[in-house]
Amino acid sequence: MFKSIHNKGMASHLVDILDSDDRNLEERRRLADLMCLFAEFPPPPDPIGLFGRYGELKECFLAVVDGPDGEVVEEAFLELYCHVHGYEAPYTPQERYRVDETGGYWCHAGGLSPILKAGAFITEETVSGDFGAGNGLQGLLMQKLYPHAKTVQIEISSRMVEAGIQLQDWLGIPRERVEWVVGDVMDASCVGMDFVYMYRPVRPVGEGKGFYERIAAELDSSDKSVVIFSIADCLRQFLSKRFEEIYCDGHLTCFKKA
Repeated sequence: MFKSIHNKGMASHLVDILDSDDRNLEERRRLADLMCLFAEFPPPPDPIGLFGRYGELKECFLAVVDGPDGEVVEEAFLELYCHVHGYEAPYTPQERYRVDETGGYWCHAGGLSPILKAGAFITEETVSGDFGAGNGLQGLLMQKLYPHAKTVQIEISSRMVEAGIQLQDWLGIPRERVEWVVGDVMDASCVGMDFVYMYRPVRPVGEGKGFYERIAAELDSSDKSVVIFSIADCLRQFLSKRFEEIYCDGHLTCFKKA
């Protein structure tokens, strides 16, 4: 848990109203902590103009956060979270061409579920990686909630990385905890990682097929206990039988190496 939360009353209230069959108590506590973090922090730095509606959306969230309806609170928070995640990534024509060519998704928010569920698998020694990180919000929030050895953020857009470095400072995450890699995920490696997050970075055909085959082989040969969180999963067909599916809700699929 991060230690910046001062409003324990808000956190306790949120745990109570966010009661849902889809989340266990610990995940509700993590979500409440995340909401308190956004409620308390000042506006994030915005070097490339991504957060024009931040003030408006935060006010909408704060207006309902003390209310009794957990669904209303969560909906308002999701709007704020997605805005900070960045809907519209500023790609150069070359970067945009490359992402289109390999069939990557355009900076879609992965949702709260991966962040909340990751806490069960991340330890202080974990090296996590995000393939196609955008401004890195997902990985940064995992690092904030569950401090670990290193987060590797791989993103082709140099401007999104610029914004992500600013978000890292905003969240108070030490510089040495995050490695930013500006580059094509097709050239990236997961060697040394034991927690891998990806939101369908490329199509599983052509060049993309080679990407998934290589990533699966690297994870299979690792001597670490590897966990994979895959959104809109394309990796399953390339994984060896050593990997067990431990969760799937149709959006997020999680694997762990036996």
